[in-house]
Amino acid sequence: MNTATIPHYTRLSSPGQLSRRIYPLVNLFESFVPPLLAVAILFFTVLAGEPPVGRLDPAYSILGLAVFSLTFPGRFHLKEAASPMVRKTVVGWLFLGTLLGLFAYGSGYVAFFTQPVILIWLAVTPLALVAANALARAIIPGILALERNQRRAVIAGYNATSQRLVQTLAGDPAFGVRVLGYFDDRNASRLDGDCQGRDTERDPERELGSLSELVAYAKSHRVDQIYLALPLGEQSRMLALLDDLKDTTASIYFVPDIFVTDLIQSRVDCIGETPIVAVCETPFTGFNGFLKRSSDIVLAALILILISPLLLVVAVGVKLMSPGPAFFKQRRYGLDGREVVVYKFRSMTVTEDGDKSYTQVTRGDPRVPPFGALIRKGSLDELPQFINVLQGRMSIVGPRPHAIAVNEQYRKLIPGYMIRHKVRPGITGWAQVNGFRGGDDLEHMRGRIECDLEYLRNWSLGLDLRIILRTIVLVFRDVRAF
Repeated sequence: MNTATIPHYTRLSSPGQLSRRIYPLVNLFESFVPPLLAVAILFFTVLAGEPPVGRLDPAYSILGLAVFSLTFPGRFHLKEAASPMVRKTVVGWLFLGTLLGLFAYGSGYVAFFTQPVILIWLAVTPLALVAANALARAIIPGILALERNQRRAVIAGYNATSQRLVQTLAGDPAFGVRVLGYFDDRNASRLDGDCQGRDTERDPERELGSLSELVAYAKSHRVDQIYLALPLGEQSRMLALLDDLKDTTASIYFVPDIFVTDLIQSRVDCIGETPIVAVCETPFTGFNGFLKRSSDIVLAALILILISPLLLVVAVGVKLMSPGPAFFKQRRYGLDGREVVVYKFRSMTVTEDGDKSYTQVTRGDPRVPPFGALIRKGSLDELPQFINVLQGRMSIVGPRPHAIAVNEQYRKLIPGYMIRHKVRPGITGWAQVNGFRGGDDLEHMRGRIECDLEYLRNWSLGLDLRIILRTIVLVFRDVRAF
């Protein structure tokens, strides 16, 4: 398949990315536990020693920080057999110990440490890592197998590749994926023929319908993942299906039945022995999801503390502006296209929810009093949404949420519109700092969606901070201009 024909909104994962996204809880566990365990054993060994070792000298604190930095993110090799896991764990630790030893002797810092303590730490840590790995192998699969932790998936195409994928997902609960069934345009006799010569028989209960019914099923049954297992020769049918799937929020993966040279090197991953290619995924899974949510909570809490006097002033001003509530609630589409309630200061004499229809605010709109125009100009009406961030409904940075009526209108007009809902909506976003702050005409909306998708493709914590700083500059500029 020629990858140049894949629509611009898609993003193919590099090797290793997809496996981390399929079981993000395991990835989060692997990232933190080995480094923290190594540091904890170091500190315990030091504190358990005899004086003067029985206190935590600064040298050991620095060593602990160095060990954490060099081993983060950790690897537990949970998807490998026990023997390779033990070998890789021990070899990796010996390499780290050798590196630290050479540095200590070469720099003269070895004099700051007690040799028996370091030797005990170096000997005990790999044993503890192996033991923790064995414990994780016994506990994690059971946790991920719980119904609430499982994502719902369907497969487009019935063939040997898709059936191998089903067996792999069903045989390993660590993936946390439950396959509901498959869609295929072929009739029962052709599917029976495709089963001949294989160990598994066709299961009519898993036949969910034709490919034309897939999109409607994905919407009505809250499907989280869609695997495209169509033959690569069916490129036109696959691209047509991708166009239809733009109106869903499901993560989409190719499951090619052969390796393609350009994809093997950097874009293909495997579930078991089945190669798959990520087409449409959220960047906020595994450690990235933890980092994004943690930064949102910390920043939102600090900002709310700092702006609490301003919130009080604006609330009083709104109450004096015109009869009605200071705050009002609006329904918007949030993460995965689910409805959420967001908070705003009332800047108009009306409180339109925008669920059925929405009238865009224009210059000199009689519904907007002078004080309302002021807080809209400085985006002060959006400040209560930091509460939504703490609630988990929104993020500080992300695609701005639109009125439901606007969503329903433009999802039919702009390809890839609904992909912006793969992440939580934001108080500010890449589109807003690039000039797409208002206006609901088609051209403006296309530019806004293009920026939103660019943000999803290139997200980093640094980009979030850059957007926040640019937003602050724009707000102060607008207030001064007003």
